[in-house]
Amino acid sequence: MFSKTCKYAINAMIYVATLPTEQERVGLKEISKAINSPEAFTGKILQALVRDELLASTKGPNGGFFIAKNPAEIVLSQIVESIDGDTLFTGCALGLEKCSEEHPCPVHHKFKAIRDHLTGMLMTTSLKDVAERVNVGISFLKY
Repeated sequence: MFSKTCKYAINAMIYVATLPTEQERVGLKEISKAINSPEAFTGKILQALVRDELLASTKGPNGGFFIAKNPAEIVLSQIVESIDGDTLFTGCALGLEKCSEEHPCPVHHKFKAIRDHLTGMLMTTSLKDVAERVNVGISFLKY
């Protein structure tokens, strides 16, 4: 459902959001290790999130990445859209260019219900919500 890049982006954002507030910044190496992602690939993903102002970064000896705004104000759909665009929210399950209510693909109506449910979940689940689940030990970023 999500691209590999998007999965890494969501995991990276969750990881950074789970860090204690006194640990203001985290480096690329630590993030890539925490989410089991290649460092160079992770760096490109993080820069995309910085461009879209979901993450922020500073350079220098005390530099690193940090959440750009209150995690309660960031919803998962923003991360998905930053990395994969809006295809998940609007695209055809079979990848057809012209799929609509008037001209549906063979699975349009069944997929639309699933897509609408997923969209609703992503638009109403904040980064703070999922980070708290990880922090209290009821959800995990690693197996």
